[in-house]
Amino acid sequence: MEATIDKAAEAGVSRDLGHGISFGEAFRVWLRVAVLSFGGPAGQIAVMHRILVEEKNWISESRFLHALNYCMLLPGPEAQQLATYIGWLLHRTTGGIMAGGLFILPGIIAIMGLSYIYVAYGNVGFVEAVFFGLKAAVLAIVVHAVVRVGKRALRNRVMIALAAIAFVAIFFFNVPFPIIIIAAGVTGYFGAKSGRPEFAAIEHGGGGKKSAAVDSLLGEELPDHVRPSVGRALRVSSVWLLLWVVPVAALLIGLGQANVFSQIALFFSKMAMVTFGGAYAVLAYVAQQAVEHYHWLQPREMLDGLGMAETTPGPLIMVLQFVGFMAALRDPGALSPMVAATLGGLLATWVTFIPCFLWIFLGAPYIETLRGNKGLAGALSAITAAVVGVILNLSIWFGLHTLFRQTTPVRSFGLSFDMPMWGSLDLAAFVLAAAAATAIFRLSIGMLWVLAGSCAAGVAMRFAGMV
Repeated sequence: MEATIDKAAEAGVSRDLGHGISFGEAFRVWLRVAVLSFGGPAGQIAVMHRILVEEKNWISESRFLHALNYCMLLPGPEAQQLATYIGWLLHRTTGGIMAGGLFILPGIIAIMGLSYIYVAYGNVGFVEAVFFGLKAAVLAIVVHAVVRVGKRALRNRVMIALAAIAFVAIFFFNVPFPIIIIAAGVTGYFGAKSGRPEFAAIEHGGGGKKSAAVDSLLGEELPDHVRPSVGRALRVSSVWLLLWVVPVAALLIGLGQANVFSQIALFFSKMAMVTFGGAYAVLAYVAQQAVEHYHWLQPREMLDGLGMAETTPGPLIMVLQFVGFMAALRDPGALSPMVAATLGGLLATWVTFIPCFLWIFLGAPYIETLRGNKGLAGALSAITAAVVGVILNLSIWFGLHTLFRQTTPVRSFGLSFDMPMWGSLDLAAFVLAAAAATAIFRLSIGMLWVLAGSCAAGVAMRFAGMV
């Protein structure tokens, strides 16, 4: 009897929304998307496109790309926000929470488990060898990201110049990442408003063959719950800001600004507001601050954490959970180190992703009204170009700490960067990174196979006495 009532209720909800997709079916599909969300944002978006557009016919190609454009305008991981947006579009706020929450749940569990193993066994030879191989593969993957994004974003000389300026500013002069992004956005906005063709919007892929069939499910009409209103905006803001701000304020008041939990809450809250351009871009800034300013972890540990995030499902930005874990582990206060580390990792995850739900539930109805705005399109194009320079900085930073055992700081005439000591080149790491790059660039081998092969090679080198 209860099952009959539940099915009737689901059907009623689906009819009200006009698409006939039950909440239970959506839960199963979003769980499948979450489990398959490997490969960084490009791979995750491809998985969603294949399942939602091509297989299930839930949403048309145009609406899918429409939603992706929204998410690219927002700070935070675009793939997780895309899942949240489509889930919200299909089943209101509950659907958005389900889709966005499921998208990160496997990563939360996997990163936490790997963090425990890393702390407990990270200094054991076998585990060290695994992470040695991971770091070499991650370096090749990040370089591949530079090339992939660069081909799409640097389509004229103006965009190439923006990328070059961004790289020089962040690598040689340590200009803060948010300033670079803001400057690029302003440049793109006014460039587009002045009619310069170089700042035209970046196009996404073309329409799919099944778009007509998909339109019969979700359609192109705006559901009532998508339409913006002041009352709805106030309700959404009050709920999600309270979920975000109250824990941060409680930590600051109760523990003070010097406490590691307060620092984690504040730092990653700030990251949630400026993470334009994807995880690869912001990780350069996070790595520099976590390693050099807060001293939460060492450069090699940051690389190990990135390797964990690359090998587990969910957004790459999940590496921030590992950073929070290690930060609290090193400064547990009255708590046991592992309890403090667990809470630190979960706190970093909370303040990173709660704002993502706020941006979608509050901003999407209003962002939709800005479709076709030339100024905003130009700002996004310029930011994407600048992000290429920032990712290049990240790849070189990782390369220095992967391929060289020692670096020397250069701090003069306004310059602020690390120079490698060429005599400290790690030949084993160089060989592994070169092999991983060959597998990715020349042989087009999948990321997971490259990571697995690099881990195996690291172990083999360990047994051979090479590392």
